[in-house]
Amino acid sequence: MKNFKFLFFIIGFIGLILFQREAIMPFVHKVASSDLFLVDSDDIGDLESISNEMTDLAFTFCNNYIKEELDNKYSVFFSAQPINAWGIGNHQYVINAEVEIAGPETASITRRYACRIKYKKGDDKSGLLNTDNWSVDGLSGIDEL
Repeated sequence: MKNFKFLFFIIGFIGLILFQREAIMPFVHKVASSDLFLVDSDDIGDLESISNEMTDLAFTFCNNYIKEELDNKYSVFFSAQPINAWGIGNHQYVINAEVEIAGPETASITRRYACRIKYKKGDDKSGLLNTDNWSVDGLSGIDEL
């Protein structure tokens, strides 16, 4: 009986591998190659850092978000321009910049942060300056938040 358990285990294991290879993986490939995950947008991502009107606005709105999130006890001073700004497609941007933060009882420290922000209205540029049309999806590098 002990030999049959091992044999059933091996047969079951081989059956699972074949089922995954012949049924599951073709389905996964079909779904991945379909238009299910296609985002139809004129905004195509860039591999290199860029600077344009949208990245400048994204930088400004990230700075405003940081200012709002920090307590009033901190003084913040932002750099004039981001270190890097990437358009990652579909009106999403990653901003890398520095901020100088001074607390009431601490010395001023410079933090480098990364902010991921999205313009919600897509190709419609009519609401670029409205803060409701921008959403910060992630922020890292500032421990005081």
